[in-house]
Amino acid sequence: MCWALERAMQQEGYQAKAAYRGPEGLRLIQKDDPSLVILDLKMPEMGGLEVLKHALEINPKLPVIILTAYGTIETAIEAMKMGAVDYISKPFDLDELKLIVKQNLVVCQLETEVNFLRSQLTEKYNNMIGKSQAFQEVLHLIEKVSKTNVNVLITGESGTGKELVATAIHQNSLRQDGPFVPINCAALPEHLLESELFGHEKGAFTGAHTRKIGRFELADNGTIFLDEIGELPLNMQVKMLRVLQEKSFERVGGTKTLSVDVRVIAATNRQLDKAIQEGDFREDLYYRLNVMPINIPPLRERQEDIPLLVEHIMEKLKPHYCIKRISPGVLELFKRYKWPGNIREMENVLERACIICQGEEILPEYLPCDIRGARAESEEDLILNFPDEGVSLEQVEKQLLIKALKKSSGNQSKAAELLGITRSTFLYRCQKHDILKN
Repeated sequence: MCWALERAMQQEGYQAKAAYRGPEGLRLIQKDDPSLVILDLKMPEMGGLEVLKHALEINPKLPVIILTAYGTIETAIEAMKMGAVDYISKPFDLDELKLIVKQNLVVCQLETEVNFLRSQLTEKYNNMIGKSQAFQEVLHLIEKVSKTNVNVLITGESGTGKELVATAIHQNSLRQDGPFVPINCAALPEHLLESELFGHEKGAFTGAHTRKIGRFELADNGTIFLDEIGELPLNMQVKMLRVLQEKSFERVGGTKTLSVDVRVIAATNRQLDKAIQEGDFREDLYYRLNVMPINIPPLRERQEDIPLLVEHIMEKLKPHYCIKRISPGVLELFKRYKWPGNIREMENVLERACIICQGEEILPEYLPCDIRGARAESEEDLILNFPDEGVSLEQVEKQLLIKALKKSSGNQSKAAELLGITRSTFLYRCQKHDILKN
């Protein structure tokens, strides 16, 4: 029987090995880590239940199918309680066994994929980097809103990490074991968007050869992330409003009303209040989505996070490139640059620099021209802030001295260098303005 099953499985395209005794089978399980085991209850030396117990100690998630004679079905049920996934009684139909094997291998593969996707979600949440006050406030809001089921509207410029925030909310919510289903509302043409969101029935339109399950249905008991919600066409906004109000919809071409339990997180880089005034976005839908607003600050408003973000991005890039470090000059330019594309732009700039870098250190010469030309403050800025009531040269000098000290973290020699004067001159002027205490 064992010999015959081994060859039958091999003919199905599986890699199969046979063991004729319990201890021998356990050694194979330990050594080869199989995807599935077919186990007979009646064996010499060691019974099937004992083998099952030890096999699941080796791998608790190992699928085990029990072979049992008709008179020992109760023992097979006991094996199921111990952790076996299925059983088949002898004499059995070989095609039936093949089908059971195939079904359990598919289930095992799906579980592996789900675990992988959940680990990816966790990794995304761990990628949220920042110590600035502005970013800490975002993290605080994520923690608060994750404990609820309210709809969330995430706003922020392109590249600030809106999907990361949505992922973090789901991963820390009561729905974390449910699906997280994202969809970009701007990425699909209008005639396909409804089908993608709500699904369609076979024959609903030309090309609809089979029934399609929509994103809302897939997200049941989980979270749906509607990215670029501001680009949703007006006729779709009406249907979206109904889903948010009634938690129900029909597939395209269908008549059956489907009910779902879905949390909605939406995101946009548009000013929706302005879009409402212009007639491009429904006010009632806005208030349904905007139960809990979270605004992500742009990178230029959280400059103290830039070194942390650079370090994090470089750690991801280093395994793929021969880069060991970034020069201090590059980091200084990064702090001065306004980053219109935010973190996504920074990732692209660093990867580009890694590709064209000639050595082990990224230098300013490997950066785009607009970043190399960035300035923290132009000379005009110091003059344009001239107050109406005027300002004395003494006041300007004192402020420059204080700013140079802050910029150099209190290093007097560095501060003097920044101002283009000697250290002794710097100390004299600081003492004159009572900046440094003797």
